[in-house]
Amino acid sequence: MAKHILVTNDDGVLAPGLLALVREMRRLGKVSVLAPDRNWSGGGHVKTLDRALRVKEVRLADGTQAFASDGAPSDCVALATLGFFKEAIDIVVSGINAGANLGHDVTYSGTVTAAMEAVIAGIPGIAVSLETMDNHIGDVDYGPAARAAAKIVRQVIENGLSHEILLNINVPFLPDEKLRGIVLTRQGLRVYHSRLDERTDPRGKPYYWIGGDAPTGVPERGTDVGALAEGFVSVTPLQLDLTAYRALTDLNTWQWDESIYETRLLESAGKLTLFRSD
Repeated sequence: MAKHILVTNDDGVLAPGLLALVREMRRLGKVSVLAPDRNWSGGGHVKTLDRALRVKEVRLADGTQAFASDGAPSDCVALATLGFFKEAIDIVVSGINAGANLGHDVTYSGTVTAAMEAVIAGIPGIAVSLETMDNHIGDVDYGPAARAAAKIVRQVIENGLSHEILLNINVPFLPDEKLRGIVLTRQGLRVYHSRLDERTDPRGKPYYWIGGDAPTGVPERGTDVGALAEGFVSVTPLQLDLTAYRALTDLNTWQWDESIYETRLLESAGKLTLFRSD
């Protein structure tokens, strides 16, 4: 059965990574494109409720019809799944992001949170990111990442994906023949080198840039960071349930009911009395 695949991203509708992904997804089903009209990198999970969202038709570099919204990536998925397209969406594929989304990056990433929005809508969500090199000169070849993504999306179509699960795919910056394969991973440890840069504008008022060096990671085997370091395509299943279940055991030993009191004025006694609230 043919699938209706929504392609979106956070780099903007005209980003080359999106076009590469669209071309590969066409091999797997009908493709519709709805993506932000500008770069939303680092925008996180956004739902715009305080203003109207605008959508306009655009054309990709190869003439493909697409739609651009002034909302965030997650807004684009919400628009698509709530009825902008009259045909129901079966799968949402977000990317290809210029830069890996590893470890804690997933909470910042518009690429990943677009896939999260799909899961909230009850639709399989897949995020695809390509590791990039700061010293790379020339155009970036998104072909290997797009082809790797197609293999994984095909598996999702054939086997399905559990409810509340999304897949976060990260692809090394390597040609097809040097990719060592696809591995399942857990989230690794991302190390951030953020720095606050304080400056003064021409009117003497301070302003700030959050900057610093690019994040690095701990290349532990079995993690997304480790897989990329070894030349593997990383597939990390993520869930929206953020409950820290292991912490429940420790927290359950706290004397919660004995530490919560209410203060009430007992007029008949004319004094304040503390008593437990049951």
